[in-house]
Amino acid sequence: MSKTQEILTLPHDQIEDIQLEGIKKTVVACYENIPFYKESFDAAGFDPFSIESLDDLANAPFTTKQDLRDNYPYGMLAVPKNEVREIHMSSGTTGIATVGAYTDHDLEIWGDCFARGVLYANGGDDDIMHVCYGYGLFTGGLGAHYGGVAAGCMTIPMSAGNTERQIRVLREMGSTILCCTPSYAMHIADTAISMGLDPAKDFHLRAGIHGAEAFSDNFRADLEKKLNYKVLDVYGLTETMGPGVAIECWEQNGLHLAEDHFFAEIIDPDTGKVLPDGEWGELVLTTIDREASPVVRYRTRDITRIIPGECACGRTHRRIDRLHGRTDDMLIIRGVNVFPSQIEDVMKTVPELSSWYQVEVTTVNHLDRVTLKVELEQGFDFDAIAAIERLQKSVEAKMKTALSVGIKVKIVEPKSIPRSEGKAKRVIDLRTGNE
Repeated sequence: MSKTQEILTLPHDQIEDIQLEGIKKTVVACYENIPFYKESFDAAGFDPFSIESLDDLANAPFTTKQDLRDNYPYGMLAVPKNEVREIHMSSGTTGIATVGAYTDHDLEIWGDCFARGVLYANGGDDDIMHVCYGYGLFTGGLGAHYGGVAAGCMTIPMSAGNTERQIRVLREMGSTILCCTPSYAMHIADTAISMGLDPAKDFHLRAGIHGAEAFSDNFRADLEKKLNYKVLDVYGLTETMGPGVAIECWEQNGLHLAEDHFFAEIIDPDTGKVLPDGEWGELVLTTIDREASPVVRYRTRDITRIIPGECACGRTHRRIDRLHGRTDDMLIIRGVNVFPSQIEDVMKTVPELSSWYQVEVTTVNHLDRVTLKVELEQGFDFDAIAAIERLQKSVEAKMKTALSVGIKVKIVEPKSIPRSEGKAKRVIDLRTGNE
């Protein structure tokens, strides 16, 4: 058994011992090397030398994305700059990005974490990994790349874009594992079909490791049918490492956290109280052994839960559920909280609708108005106007029942919603102050 496989099946009390030892070192390193943490800990009355159990970490203050932005570019470094080997950045919607720095040790951890996705896909050095996440400052491309190399795969650094070339390489090189956003995987599949190909037969894929955006079970089922492979969800963020913090195994029943590198808590996003396993809340992460950019109790804004019990695959690292949404993606419509995932849950009950949609929020006469544009599934007659109108009214009624708020539904032709080579833009909020 390899070292990684052994770690993935350790008794959980031994995993907790690793976490406690790592957390003790991390909080002290943050306090002694990062001025922000010294000020934050002191202001909260938190003694970094006082941790004796995992529960004690709950006494530490949270770290937020704004804290990282306020200390751009190097204020959150815990090591001298000459020990940093790589820098990545998140997209900065406010004009200021968040920075992730990596030592040699950090890059090794990153590769090992993503390589676990290959293990979870029952793969190894016989696989050919096709990486079409974007390379560069975005963590997706190089994170998957390092994982493929660490797993011993032949790794093809395609990056994003030039979809017809992607299709040609997938066919000719015999790629077996596809790494990209789920929406781009669907775009590849649909483009191949429009070219007269049958990707289920003409490609050689058996698994896809897809992340960077949420996707529904219905969307997953469509992908798996079109590409004749199994889709595994991967989770990560620049602020804690990049893709590989958690990955689904072949069971597709939650994402295994890399618990020997990250400690996860679920909190009530309003009160900050730590919630028990099984309850939905905001994911908070603490890095255990990251050297350059450690974080303590980082609020991810992602809504999930810790799934109780062990996975049928036999691995003992705890699992988070697939993301329910983000606290900062939540729409408040006439006082009602609405997540895009709730809209997707309704859509998947209507076979005439495809997985491609876009939500547009505007203000009319000082009232919020939501329009759901959703593509008709291939094979249904878009010109049957009366049938389309009946379908729209039916979906509107389902949405009102599920969401407790009215949503206007506009069914549009297949392939009329713009595709993306990166993350799909699902929500367009045109209300004043939200553009």
